[in-house]
Amino acid sequence: MKLVVLTFGTEGDTRPLVALSQALAESGHAVSFLGEAQSLGLADRLAVPAVPLPGDIRALFSQWSPSGARGTAKALVALTNANTTAWMTKTLETAQGCDAIVLSGLAGFVGLSVAERLRVPAIGAGMIPLTPSREFPSPFLPPAWIPAQLNRVSLALTNQLLWRALRKALNRARAEVLGLPPRTELWTKHPMLYGISPTLLPKPEDWPDNAALCGQWVPPLAAGFTPPAKLAQFLAAGPAPIYMGFGSMAGIDLPRMLEIVVKALNGRRAVVWPGWSDMGQMELPKNILRIDATPHDWLFPRMAAVIHHGGSGTSHSAASAGKPSIVMPFAGDQPFWADRLCQLGIAPPALSPARLDTAVLAKALSFVEKPSVVDRAAAVGRIMAREDGLSTGATMIERFLSASSG
Repeated sequence: MKLVVLTFGTEGDTRPLVALSQALAESGHAVSFLGEAQSLGLADRLAVPAVPLPGDIRALFSQWSPSGARGTAKALVALTNANTTAWMTKTLETAQGCDAIVLSGLAGFVGLSVAERLRVPAIGAGMIPLTPSREFPSPFLPPAWIPAQLNRVSLALTNQLLWRALRKALNRARAEVLGLPPRTELWTKHPMLYGISPTLLPKPEDWPDNAALCGQWVPPLAAGFTPPAKLAQFLAAGPAPIYMGFGSMAGIDLPRMLEIVVKALNGRRAVVWPGWSDMGQMELPKNILRIDATPHDWLFPRMAAVIHHGGSGTSHSAASAGKPSIVMPFAGDQPFWADRLCQLGIAPPALSPARLDTAVLAKALSFVEKPSVVDRAAAVGRIMAREDGLSTGATMIERFLSASSG
């Protein structure tokens, strides 16, 4: 079959969908991928045909501040609305003659509309649970805010808020590009597949049959990956270090944060990846090594613990590596994943980046060094090692498409 996979987001949003695209290609399907232009490096490496979409999400996150999570959400809506017509035009062009569209992220409503126009099946895919349930609250609201009896309502509400924020621009593009009438309500009947581990989030009993957890969609490790000599030497020179990195969270005052981290580490070994943030010319002590981007599935098993922002992908990768986490969530669904890791007993309660101090971080470091926590994290990693999210995802897509054609 000819399949189109559509998403728009950061590398953390894009990479799992590229990995799923490759799994579909290896199953014999012709796959075209559409995503944010700066996030297509993995598609090139895996030889997945890719089409860049306009919009600069890195510039958006570079304006992030510890008090600006709400502003970031508004900016994501504005970016989506500004590019909806262009995304729809490019998706319609790419999807001609396709058998189905797999869609995710900010471009999800665009993909659903194009599938409607072409009269082909649409399958939702994502790393954040969007299907309402009584068993967990909306991932876009701090878990402590929501009483358990309002879990299902909270996610239905945030889904509706997003729909209302995007539908005007969407309906304008539907008319101009697709010749379709306005959409008056949110789509809910299409299948939803999640690259989420059932170990981190067990499948809710009240989910419909068209929603499924596959396990993490993690890209394969680059064949013959060899770490830079400086990193290999550092790892060989002492005990396993602690990793610190915040991925696509730009706009962080990383030098200020690192001053706190250096004091809290109190001589412990660590590696730091600046990601999209700028640490300038800051000099690090000898017990801390600055590294470039390194595959998590290679690096994390060699760490003692992982300090991160709580993105779905990084949270999964730390857990599957069998390592405890210290999570500093910044925005979006990150507090949700911080809470899931905490509930599993493999992370302390989330730390606030805005209120971080040496004593708070030192306490968190003591937590992840407890033998009981280390053992619990290793046990979680062994369970997740038995999951095969990519194979499950590809198989379920084929199953859904077979059912729709039958």
